[in-house]
Amino acid sequence: MHSPNYQLYLVTDDQISEAELIAIVEQAVLGGVTMVQIREKHGDTRRFLRKAQILKQMLQGTNVTLIINDRVDIALAVDADGVHLGQQDMPVENARALLGENKILGLSVESHQQLLDANALAIDYIGLSAIYNTATKTDTKFEWQIDGLKWALEHTHHPIVAIGGINAKTLTPIAQTGVDGIAVVSAICHADDPREAARGLLMQIKQSQ
Repeated sequence: MHSPNYQLYLVTDDQISEAELIAIVEQAVLGGVTMVQIREKHGDTRRFLRKAQILKQMLQGTNVTLIINDRVDIALAVDADGVHLGQQDMPVENARALLGENKILGLSVESHQQLLDANALAIDYIGLSAIYNTATKTDTKFEWQIDGLKWALEHTHHPIVAIGGINAKTLTPIAQTGVDGIAVVSAICHADDPREAARGLLMQIKQSQ
C-alpha cells in the first residue's frame, strides 16, 4: 500500500455517464487530485466493476489512490487501494478481515458518538460528513460546520477528510483548520473544466495551510 495523500479527494458522481466519468477523472488527476473514490449507488455490479477496472488502469503509476465506495468485493476484484464504508455498510471488522492489513479503510462519521466510537476501529481515516448540507447527499443527518470540524480534529486518533458542500467559496476556512483532506463531488464533477477546478482547489488548500 502506498501512503495515502488525502489532500484533495475526488468522490465521483454516480449520475454521470461512464464516458463522462473517465474524462472527468483523467482531467482531475492532471489538475492534482490525490485520491479518487468511485461511487455507484444503483446496484449494478457489472457496471461498477467495469468502471473500477477502467479507473484502476488509468491511475496506474500516478500515485493517486483509488478507493471503492461500499463494495469490498469490487475493491478486491480490481485490487483497488481501499474501501470507504458508510455507517450502514459492512461492519469495519468484517471489511478489515476481508481486505487484510495493507488496504486503506475509510469510514463515514455523521455524529459525535460515531466519531468517538471510531477511535477503537481498525480504519485509516474518517470521512466527516457533512460539513455543510449538499444536494449530492440528500440523507444528511447532521451538519458539522467549522466548529464541529475543529471538535472532531481534537477528539479523533484518525486522519479526517472533510466532505459536504465544499467548493471554492467554502473551502478556505475548512482547510485552515488543518484537516488532513478535502473531499469534493460537484466542485470538480460538475465544473466546466475539471482540470482547472482541481488545480484551483489544490492551490487554495495549499495557501490556507
